[in-house]
Amino acid sequence: MPLPKNEYLSDSWKDGIFANKVVFCTGGAGTICSAQVRALVHLGANACIIGRNVEKTERVAQDIATARPGAKVIGIGSVDVRKLDALQQAVERCVKELGAIDFVIAGAAGNFLASIEQLSANAFKSVMDIDVIGSYNTLKATLPYLRESGDKHKMDNKTMQPSPIGTGGRIIFVSATIHYRGMPFQTHVSVAKAGIDALSHSVALEYGPRGITSNIIAPGPIAQTEVSSEFSFKGSANRNSKGFERLLPSDALEAYIKGQPLGRLGHVRDIADATVYLFSDTGSYVTGQTLVVDGANWRMSAGGASSGKLSYPDFLLSGDDVPNVTGKKSKL
Repeated sequence: MPLPKNEYLSDSWKDGIFANKVVFCTGGAGTICSAQVRALVHLGANACIIGRNVEKTERVAQDIATARPGAKVIGIGSVDVRKLDALQQAVERCVKELGAIDFVIAGAAGNFLASIEQLSANAFKSVMDIDVIGSYNTLKATLPYLRESGDKHKMDNKTMQPSPIGTGGRIIFVSATIHYRGMPFQTHVSVAKAGIDALSHSVALEYGPRGITSNIIAPGPIAQTEVSSEFSFKGSANRNSKGFERLLPSDALEAYIKGQPLGRLGHVRDIADATVYLFSDTGSYVTGQTLVVDGANWRMSAGGASSGKLSYPDFLLSGDDVPNVTGKKSKL
């Protein structure tokens, strides 16, 4: 059944602005990334979403297709972003069935709470591989088609008019804000997201002359989100649990929301609208940037995982393990 538009897109955007465009999205079955893709599809794009779980990825693709009559949305499961060959095969299928790739969203990620003592070298490497290597592989696999689209959709330097056939050659890396100030129990994610940010900046510099824009969307706390995870740490909370709820102790939720500058958590629509902004004509001169969509959350004092029963520094000094992470402590 089609999802109400106000669940994933504001009324600010003109229908059809992405007509005949194609978006390729890793982590596309996750709550945030699927909303991003759904918004683009509603506005005229066709799409290809990538994930690990075959059944879920195909089901979400079918659901996204209901956003617009006649939309084509392909769901390709059993793809590990850590393997370039698998991504290249998915890209080739996308282009064969949909004709091109104009927009890319690199959204596959892994997350869980763990102290450094609980975090094995293997678990750390897995998150780095999924987030950083996965993002790089997504870029490498789609780059030939991004370059083609970027060249086709360049803005005229003399008239400063956008291409009459719309926009293209744009990539968004989905990152986070936790590495701006640091957060206990999120060392692995902080390091990985910092790497993704650096990657996006480099892409903007090297491929701007080829007509490609590269930007980062850094979501803050988004309510009712499921982590679009490619990885589940042994013993971590259930993969089907909600991402934000999993990363914030339930006893701290009410106080946490009250302490937000805007007095609320974010909505997936906030991230989808930011995506439309960067991919449409409005983002034609925006590249090498980070668009933080968090209601000024990161500018507040540290909270999140270090709240409630995991209060800082008391919990760290107690020597107790973070709940739901049952892996053995790694040796220091």
